[in-house]
Amino acid sequence: QLQLVESGGGLVQPGGSLRLSCTGSGVLLDRHVVGWFRQAPGKEREAVSCLGTSGGRTNFADSVKGRFTLSRDNAKNTVYLQMDMLKLDDTAIYYCARGSTFCDASVPIRPVQYNLWGRGTQVTVSS
Repeated sequence: QLQLVESGGGLVQPGGSLRLSCTGSGVLLDRHVVGWFRQAPGKEREAVSCLGTSGGRTNFADSVKGRFTLSRDNAKNTVYLQMDMLKLDDTAIYYCARGSTFCDASVPIRPVQYNLWGRGTQVTVSS
């Protein structure tokens, strides 16, 4: 069964850090673009970032540029989203997804181009 599982969410103070993990089951993440999305209460789902396959191209939403980074551990079949300098507005459920597209800083990240989604992990930034 193909599955993506997110983990690493939690409660953190403003300015703090969290590292989210997206682990694949039945799907090799190093062969696919992996995207991260988030949805805050009462808001639409928004794209956060994506990580390409070979070459590791990335794209980040303007709201997280300079604060969030991406990495892969192919041995663990896992993609990480490192989130630093967290803000109150970063509070949301974070989802990872497998893309049927490519990732590049010049190309918008569109949820419709992602066809396998995890269930999400809650990130709460609060003082």
